[in-house]
Amino acid sequence: MADKHTSGDGRKDFAGSLLDPKVYSAIDAADGEQGDQNLWPRPLARKWILMLFMGTCLLFCARMVMPICAVSMAATFHWSKIDSGLVLGGFFWGYCFTQILGGHASDKVGGERVLVISATSWALVTAGTPVLARLGSNTLIPMAMARFLMGLFQGVFFPSLASLCSQRVVEGERGFLMSTMHSGCHLGTLLTGGLGSLMLDQYGWESLFYSVGFLSGLWALIVWLCFLRGKAYPTQMETKNNSQWSLSTAHWLSLFKKPSVWAMVFAHMCICSTSYTLLSWLPTYFKESFPHAKGWVYNVVPWFAAIPSALVGGYVSGFLINQGYSVACVRKTMQFLAMGGSSIFIMLLSGAVTFPSAVIFVSAAISIGTFTSSGVSVNVQDLAPSCAGALYGFMNMLGAFMGLVMVSVSGYLIEVTLSWTTVLSLIILANITGLGVFLFFGDAHRVDLEDDS
Repeated sequence: MADKHTSGDGRKDFAGSLLDPKVYSAIDAADGEQGDQNLWPRPLARKWILMLFMGTCLLFCARMVMPICAVSMAATFHWSKIDSGLVLGGFFWGYCFTQILGGHASDKVGGERVLVISATSWALVTAGTPVLARLGSNTLIPMAMARFLMGLFQGVFFPSLASLCSQRVVEGERGFLMSTMHSGCHLGTLLTGGLGSLMLDQYGWESLFYSVGFLSGLWALIVWLCFLRGKAYPTQMETKNNSQWSLSTAHWLSLFKKPSVWAMVFAHMCICSTSYTLLSWLPTYFKESFPHAKGWVYNVVPWFAAIPSALVGGYVSGFLINQGYSVACVRKTMQFLAMGGSSIFIMLLSGAVTFPSAVIFVSAAISIGTFTSSGVSVNVQDLAPSCAGALYGFMNMLGAFMGLVMVSVSGYLIEVTLSWTTVLSLIILANITGLGVFLFFGDAHRVDLEDDS
C-alpha cells in the first residue's frame, strides 16, 4: 500500500484500494519514509480485514449475549428489574476503565497482540459465565462481576483497532477498514438477536454463552497461529527526529492544546451518546408507540440496513480521497451526513407516524449514522497516528461515559414528560452541537509531530 500522490492536506496518499489485487511491498515505497515499513503488504491486508471483521462480529456477539439472556436468567435466579440493571450496567463501567490502557499498549507493542489477548480473555469470561452462575446461591455479584470483566477486556479492542489501522493502513484506506469493522458490529448484533434467540428457546441460555465463548476463543487461536506466531511486526510508529512519541505529560498537554483534537473528541462524545440512547430506548419506543407491531421487525431491520451502509460510507470516503479531495473535507463531509442526515430522520419521528414509516426513518437514521466510521472515528488516525490507540481510548472512554449519562437522562425525561419528543429533541441537539464544533474546528493535519515546548 504505497503512497503515490499528495492529498489536499499536503500529505501523501494512495490511489488504490485494499481490494486491489496489486501486490505492494514495503521496498516499493519511493519516498523512503520510516512509517511505510509498518504498512501491511496488500495480500496480508486483505486477510487481516477478513479476520478483523469476524473479530468485531464476535465482539458484539459476546457483548449482546447477556442482554439477550437477561430475561431468562432473571426468571431462573429471581432477579428484579433493579438486579438486572445492575448486572447489565456492569459492562459499561468496566468498558470505561481500559480504553486508554489498551490504546497505549497497542501503540507500544502492536495492536495485533493486544487484540488476541483481549479476545482470549473475553472468550474465557463468556464461556465461564454459566459456571459462575451455578457456584453459589447468590448469583447477582458473580454475574455483575462477569459483566464488569467483559467490559474490561472488550474496552481495549477498538483503541487497539485504531492503533493498528493508523500504523498498518495508508491514509486513504483507513475509512474503508474502520467502516468494514463497524459493519461487523452490526452483523454480530443481528446474529445474536436472531440465531441467539433460537438457541435460547431450544437449548437454554447456557448454550449461548458456551457457543459464543468457544467461537471467540477459536478466532483468537487462529489469529495467533496463522498471523502472529513466529512473526515479528513493527511496533510503535516513529515521529519527528526518529524519536518515539511517548505518553509524557508534556506531550499530552501539547496534543490537547490543538483545537482539532478537542473538536474530534467532542464530536465523538456526542455521536456516542446519541448512539447509546437510540440503542437503549428504540425497542421501548416501538413497544409503547406500536404495541401490536412485530418485535423482530424493528429489532432486526435497522441493524441489517446498517451493514451495507457502513461499507458504502467507507468506500465513498476512500474514493473521494483518492480522487484528490482533501482528507479534512472528506472527514467533515462524512460526519455531516452521519450527524446531520440522521438528525433529519430522527426529527421526522417526532410527529405522528405509522409503524412502517417509523421503521424506515429509524433504519435511515441508523444507516446514515454509520458514516461516522469514515469521519470522526478515523480522524484520530489522521491527527496522531503515533499515539492513535491511546487517544482513541481517551475519547472512547468519554463517549461511553456520556452515553451512560444521556441514557439515564433520557429515561428521566420519558418518565417525567411522558413524551418521546423530548428525548428525540435531545438526540438532535447533541448531534447538531457536536457536528457544528467539528465542522468549525476539525482538521486532518497531523499534530503529533508538532512541538509547542
